Amino acid sequence: MLVKSGAFAIEQLSEALSANAKSNKLPDGVPQGALHLCAEQLSQSYDSQYGGFGSAPKFPRPVEIQLMLYYSKKLEEAGKSGEAKEGLKMVFFSLQSMARGGIHDHVGGGFHRYSVDECWHVPHFEKMLYDQGQLANVYLDAFCITNDVYYSSLSRDILDYLRRDMIGPEGGIFSAEDADSSEHEGSAKKEGAFYIWTSKEVEDILGENATLFKDHYCIKPLGNCDLSRLSDPYNEFKGKNVLIELKDTMALAQKYELSIEKYLEILGECRQKLFVTRLRRPKPHLDDKVIVSWNGIAMSSLARASKILKGEADAMKYNFPIVGSDPNEYMEVAEKSAAFIRKHLYNEQTRRLQHSFRNGPSKAPGFLDDYAFLISGLLDLYEYGGGIYWLVWANELQNTQDELFLDRKGGGYFNTQGDDPSVLLRVKEDHDGAEPSGNSVSAINLIRLASMVSSSKSDYYRQTAEHLLAVFETRLKDMAMAVPLMCCAADMISVHSRKQVVLVGQKPSLEFDSMLAAAHSSYDPNKTVIHIDPTNNEEMEIWEDNNSNIALMARSTFAADKVVALVCQNFTCSAPVTDPKSLKSLLSKDHPFVV
Repeated sequence: MLVKSGAFAIEQLSEALSANAKSNKLPDGVPQGALHLCAEQLSQSYDSQYGGFGSAPKFPRPVEIQLMLYYSKKLEEAGKSGEAKEGLKMVFFSLQSMARGGIHDHVGGGFHRYSVDECWHVPHFEKMLYDQGQLANVYLDAFCITNDVYYSSLSRDILDYLRRDMIGPEGGIFSAEDADSSEHEGSAKKEGAFYIWTSKEVEDILGENATLFKDHYCIKPLGNCDLSRLSDPYNEFKGKNVLIELKDTMALAQKYELSIEKYLEILGECRQKLFVTRLRRPKPHLDDKVIVSWNGIAMSSLARASKILKGEADAMKYNFPIVGSDPNEYMEVAEKSAAFIRKHLYNEQTRRLQHSFRNGPSKAPGFLDDYAFLISGLLDLYEYGGGIYWLVWANELQNTQDELFLDRKGGGYFNTQGDDPSVLLRVKEDHDGAEPSGNSVSAINLIRLASMVSSSKSDYYRQTAEHLLAVFETRLKDMAMAVPLMCCAADMISVHSRKQVVLVGQKPSLEFDSMLAAAHSSYDPNKTVIHIDPTNNEEMEIWEDNNSNIALMARSTFAADKVVALVCQNFTCSAPVTDPKSLKSLLSKDHPFVV
């Protein structure tokens, strides 16, 4: 009897957690309604004093930023620039507040997991790879919108931290660094010991520049973890300081009678001295697992940075911990991560992934998130200038994902494979939390893939995405704030025609690189970039098989000494352009399209 009732309970729970779609697509108006509702709910939870959405403890939750950026773009396109600017103000203030707060590791780069207080000051000091990748991406988006190097510098800050501390010898990117470490060898571990400073330590290390540095980062003799009653309720950080910027940088430069450039240079030199001192402390434990899903997230931001950061001024000056390297180096890191996964965690015969790697592949098979996040990263690898083979692999992985996780009858994806006997319940996850859900990311992947291929394959991808989103209709209508990225996906699929930027020319070349950077210089989530080299027979064969229209377009527009760009939408294309400035202009406004 007990066994029967237990089995019945599991069956009922399974039905509740594995919802089926009532129809094959969302009703008209639901995508726009969900997007508006989510933005409205986030706006109501916005903290106008300290930035961010919601109260302490405060997590970055980049999917909220993504939603607000996407919604602001839609408002701008609808001619509601005033409302769009209000949303952007919330985003930019939140991004700035996080960057100035203690949740940001000012000395070594990157971001901690969350802030225990409302003012982004005292963090839980763990550093997670999925946070770094997502935050780098939203700072890149902010740079695309504003052209303000404050945001591009922060994306570099994060990615340079990853390059320095989190990459294995073969290119796999590690998972996390712990919060706890010892103050000195042999002592008990304490939260944040590696990252915090006494006033005297700073004075001894920095000498004549200590006063300026302490002023800038609010360092006090008795410690500074008293900004909120939540910052240090148990006096764990008494006498200690977590670096935070509370004062205006320009005003401080004037106070010390320095140019802003010289002032920032001194701060960078001081941070580097603290960094060198910090290296002599016992380090937090490094979780050196290479997890496929999190590598996919990081891969995306690295690939995007390789082109978006080309929009920075040539004379740009960087200060420690930012390296200031050629943006192309980020693409190299992204491709090494992808190559590591292909070599160690992908079976070429079965076309299946394993979940993670540490001293060998894990026994655990890949989960939905591993496939979805890796596909997303591979699509960015291709769109931002990587080889066509990354796009081919993304298509292969999508086929495997559908085979293993897709509910063909009910719609949407289960989190786990159906042949795993250890799994009692197969759940369709929708919550976009610290990480986005595999279903939200999959919906966007399918929309992107549908815009790259043609005919029945494109129709299949689109219909699969529509069916997936229909599964979560109730959630989108009633609890939109729980699924911000899914709200974006629902709106994306309702867009009548996705914009395509097609670049045709010989690769690789500096000219092609510049045109790719121009294609990605503006923020537009409803844009697909396709690049093709008609002199590459293998590449042309792939396009002939998957989208013969693109192959035909490439042949007809190819010019041996130029890179030709076309912007296409609604089955019509712009007149071809052959220089980055013209392409940027074409993408920045609603140009008339000509056949």
